Amino acid sequence: MLTNAFQRNVVHHKVTIKTRNNNKTKLKVFFISDIHRRKIDRKLIDKIDKDIDLIVIGGDLAEKGVPLSRIAANIRILSLLSQKIYYVWGNNDREAGEREIRNIMRRFRVIMLENENFSIPGHSSWGICGTDDPTSEKVDIEKTLRNIDDYEHILVICHQPRVLREIERRIRPSVATIMLAGHTHGGQIRIGKLGLLEKGSFQTNSKRTKLISNGYGTTTVPLRLGAPSECHVLTITY
Repeated sequence: MLTNAFQRNVVHHKVTIKTRNNNKTKLKVFFISDIHRRKIDRKLIDKIDKDIDLIVIGGDLAEKGVPLSRIAANIRILSLLSQKIYYVWGNNDREAGEREIRNIMRRFRVIMLENENFSIPGHSSWGICGTDDPTSEKVDIEKTLRNIDDYEHILVICHQPRVLREIERRIRPSVATIMLAGHTHGGQIRIGKLGLLEKGSFQTNSKRTKLISNGYGTTTVPLRLGAPSECHVLTITY
């Protein structure tokens, strides 16, 4: 169980979105969530593709007691993969100090998605949007999706899957949407199919892709069973 908690599993996913340009363009996304107390090291970076277009941190980068130096070091090593880093708050992050985390994000030019959306540089048909975490009581889905119809495709980031489900109901079915979340840790410790929270999953079709990650770190106890630690590389062809 201890060994499972510290594995460096990189899961690869392929998504194809039918478009008029005959699928000649690729967008490569590295997604990691629920780092908590874990250190991201060079051994993980060496396992990841070197042509990553952007990085998404899906919340719970930290928790109470995590040194600010470790948070900064984790961002620094992730920036070796790409300078385009996006982040959403998790339910534990602010325990480490909201002002301090904001300062670290500014230092590394990380874009914090707080109920807003932006176009993805180099991929003008794509928008990326993300919400704050419900624990902040600041989630604003209407603001997050403002002018979202300006994009042909959207990448939606939330820490908690339940927020994703609410956003999904508000997006037109014709819009190609990729949704990423974490938070559940896959239940972290599972006995067969039984776990306190849902196990990570990846579901895709021609218009909707949803990835719920088991997360990279652990909380409460550094143990995993039946829900291995993971981070993800999504290769999106459109």
